[in-house]
Amino acid sequence: MLTFTNSHLMLGEFDYVEPSSLDEACDLLAEHAGDARLLAGGTDLLVQMKLERAEARYLIGLRRLRELGRITTGDGLVLGACATIRRIARSDLVRGRYAALQEACDAFSTMQVMVMGTVGGNVCNASPAADTAPALLAFDGRARLRGRRGERWVPLDEFFVAPGRTVLRGDELLESLHLAPLTADTGSAFLKLGRVAADIAKVSVAVRLDRDGDRIQDCRIALGAVAPTPMRTRNAERVLAGQAPRAALVKEAARAAAEEIRPITDVRSSAAYRRHVAGVLVEDAVARAWVRAGGKEIA
Repeated sequence: MLTFTNSHLMLGEFDYVEPSSLDEACDLLAEHAGDARLLAGGTDLLVQMKLERAEARYLIGLRRLRELGRITTGDGLVLGACATIRRIARSDLVRGRYAALQEACDAFSTMQVMVMGTVGGNVCNASPAADTAPALLAFDGRARLRGRRGERWVPLDEFFVAPGRTVLRGDELLESLHLAPLTADTGSAFLKLGRVAADIAKVSVAVRLDRDGDRIQDCRIALGAVAPTPMRTRNAERVLAGQAPRAALVKEAARAAAEEIRPITDVRSSAAYRRHVAGVLVEDAVARAWVRAGGKEIA
């Protein structure tokens, strides 16, 4: 374990610790309960600390835990929590196959943030507008959590509790994210609307479709920045599941999605605008995912 002292680049004093194993990291979290924060890419935490919106007596750096940076396949796709956004976007295991995730990573802020930011940090920050969250939800993501009491698995649609809050316990960390395996007839898409290219989303949508001939066998539709947490819109999914997609049906699903979400009005957009745009993006993402699944253009 390596330990350093704050170099006074920030106002608050803290100790920086680098554990050499996952178990040691969990022990440190438990030992310094309430006073410790995990540091992966630091693209959000360090900024918040500089602005005095977050504080920590201990920063537990994860860079020595190389297993957390892996991108592998098993029963689907496995993303280590410290896999960077840039690495995921460029991974041969992701490109094309998990198109919605690749597109979400490509839409992620600036190149500097993509190189440093991690998928685990993006998820654990629990922002309603987290770019990767809708895509991870669309691929039936599951979170593997590690703590002093062992490991547990949580479906990602149960992981988010409220803005900035997850189900993680005080001694737990996110070890990896596991996405469902895909078939040759699976297609997906991610769309995002922000004020400028590098901005966080006003609305984002991820869609995954499984095709069976000329019908949608199954589908997932997830949205960001339209509710207190990233969410799936199950009403819209039910409209499409088992059906042959046509323009009127897709519009019906888009209306169902727009009615199910819970947008707010803030400095970046109004609730009414978010609701309208959500329906438009769902319609476009469904059409794109269907073609990528091997279906004909929807008319």
